[in-house]
Amino acid sequence: MAGEDDERHAAAVFDALGSAYEKAFAHSEAHRRSLEWLLGRLAPGSTVLDVGSGTGRPTAATLVAAGHDVLGVDVSPVMVGLAGQRVPGASFRCADVRDLPLEEGSFHAVCVYFSLLQMDRAEQSGLIGRLARALRPGGSLVLATVPLDVEGVDTVFMGRPVRVTSFAGEALVEVVRAAGLTVLAEEDTLFTPDHPDAVPEPHLFLYCGRD
Repeated sequence: MAGEDDERHAAAVFDALGSAYEKAFAHSEAHRRSLEWLLGRLAPGSTVLDVGSGTGRPTAATLVAAGHDVLGVDVSPVMVGLAGQRVPGASFRCADVRDLPLEEGSFHAVCVYFSLLQMDRAEQSGLIGRLARALRPGGSLVLATVPLDVEGVDTVFMGRPVRVTSFAGEALVEVVRAAGLTVLAEEDTLFTPDHPDAVPEPHLFLYCGRD
């Protein structure tokens, strides 16, 4: 099935990249700013879901250092293993978030950093809706993506073949609003990963709240 194939391919890509992915994105100032915004909205000891948690840095590491309870989910066994070593204060689970049971109102915040791009548009929209419902009232969601109007496009990411689907910025904002979230702020930036095969890519960060 397509979803299972996508999951296996995403796991293989990020298993291969491993810690190189962390190094490539470590200098993203927009990512750091989004975490600072989130920390400013969280009460002490908040519960946070990190979707596509990678190696655990910087997202889970930053949140745990601030005293929050983090659950990271990633399809890559290699990434989950690295995250467990780098951020022992968080919990990490090797799973596809599309299959993860999410109780309504169970998290104070959700982070989704570039983890939707290998899902089709229906899956992305459905997952954003589920993540919105998993937030407590007053909760926060940070979503980052590459805001391009593309669907099922084969490309190369850091030397690895990937198939990418995304929304243009305005279309993604509409998806987020339809999920019941308010977009409180947006940041558009151009970022070049620190990797010899990388090229500049547009990034969109949406700072969202659940009323």
